[in-house]
Amino acid sequence: MAVIKQEDVIQSVADALQFISYYHPVDFIRAMRAAYEREESPAAKAALTQVLVNSRMCAIGKRPICQDTGIVIVFAEVGMDVRWEGSMSLEDMINEGVRRGYQFEDNVLRASVLADPDGTRANTKDNTPAVIHYSVVPGDEVNFEVAAKGGGSEAKAKFAMLNPSDSVVDWILDVVPGMGAGWCPPGVLGVGIGGTPEKAMLLAKQSMMDAVDIHELKERGAANHLEEMRLELYDKVNALGIGAQGLGGMTTVLDVKVKEYPTHAANKPVAVIPNCSATRHVHFNLDGSGAAAFEPPDLGEWPEIEFDLGDDVRRVDLDTLTPEDVQTWKSGETLLLSGKLLTGRDAAHKKLIELLERGEQMPVDFRNRVIYYVGPVDPVGDEVIGPAGPTTATRMDKFTRQLLEETGLLGMVGKAERGPAAIEAIRDNKAVYMIAVGGAAYLVAKAITSSKVLAFPELGMEAIHEFEVKDMPVTLAVDSTGRSVHEEGPKVWSGKIESIQAAGR
Repeated sequence: MAVIKQEDVIQSVADALQFISYYHPVDFIRAMRAAYEREESPAAKAALTQVLVNSRMCAIGKRPICQDTGIVIVFAEVGMDVRWEGSMSLEDMINEGVRRGYQFEDNVLRASVLADPDGTRANTKDNTPAVIHYSVVPGDEVNFEVAAKGGGSEAKAKFAMLNPSDSVVDWILDVVPGMGAGWCPPGVLGVGIGGTPEKAMLLAKQSMMDAVDIHELKERGAANHLEEMRLELYDKVNALGIGAQGLGGMTTVLDVKVKEYPTHAANKPVAVIPNCSATRHVHFNLDGSGAAAFEPPDLGEWPEIEFDLGDDVRRVDLDTLTPEDVQTWKSGETLLLSGKLLTGRDAAHKKLIELLERGEQMPVDFRNRVIYYVGPVDPVGDEVIGPAGPTTATRMDKFTRQLLEETGLLGMVGKAERGPAAIEAIRDNKAVYMIAVGGAAYLVAKAITSSKVLAFPELGMEAIHEFEVKDMPVTLAVDSTGRSVHEEGPKVWSGKIESIQAAGR
């Protein structure tokens, strides 16, 4: 009978969360590397370059892959013959591990979990509690799967109760384009079929913990209907041409995982959940011999890519920016931003709108300025700021027109597409929207040379900062005429992929 010590659980969970914050799973890196090597879309290849360069930097520097260090999800299989040594419940042990892992002073992780989600939405400050799923199994070990799931990809989860005769593949192909790019493709789609609504969602989440192996499956061929579905969805989702960051390209998914469970004769519950380009999870087991040990991966698995955007870029001085300047920019252009850049996201936008509606003075002058939708990680050591990648811009769509029209704001930087209302507001006000690469947060932070809080310090990572940036790479996603690269890119590349497939390449 194994005796599992309380401290071993706590320390193992803490170490696991640190480990996955800066090491991608090797199988995921191999798949991302293969996607990079076969990508033919210049915009998508540039995005994949940034993700891979960022990943290697994080593995070396031991800093977070993404500023959204996730909500913690734990699957624990508890052996029936295990005996515990300690006074805490297993749930409390895991949460203490989360607390310790996220507050580790050498690599502080961002606290993103809010209590009272439909009320005060107060940050718990230590990223607890985790979302924990238990099962009791034969044996005298405890097996853990620990994941940190970003909010952008979680927000794109979909569920439907299909009729028994409906096609799961058709439903998924219908919903994936509507998921947009906020989940930071390419990544993995997890699919759950059967059971009840909550079971289908759980199956989808569990499926994403499996290793990326679609290419091995393609080589050996499908052995059952679920493997046939995986191969069909992999090919058909990629044929949509959504591509890296939604810019249009060859690879939208690196793998598709499917799990099923028996269901009621009248039902076919189906769930799909995407995992983003900052996929983070690790498996370990405790057998009573001590805390888990996590072996660093071989950095030779990471391609040594030179981060070079070439000469075909436009350099932008944010400190002298005028409305006339931005009207010369074209959708799809690569820009290098230098100068003073404001930040702000959901909570700050809500406060700004409330001030405008009360007729009160803005805490910051937004005229001819650019705002970056970001919630950075706190700095450690001599860092100016921690990893500072973009958050999903569509959440700010409902605030966009009022801010553009009443403050003189000229540009915005985020990730993913903008909705129709935001694009109309951008066009009407001759403003612009740019994207930074989601999943390249540490790389982006290297372009930030100074940082200070200007307003709403009580919001923590959601406060309004002013960054001084030097050659921060972005892509113009919506130009001043309302032309959107996220609308045009996938259309172009779905047609190109169809031609490539027809030619048998």
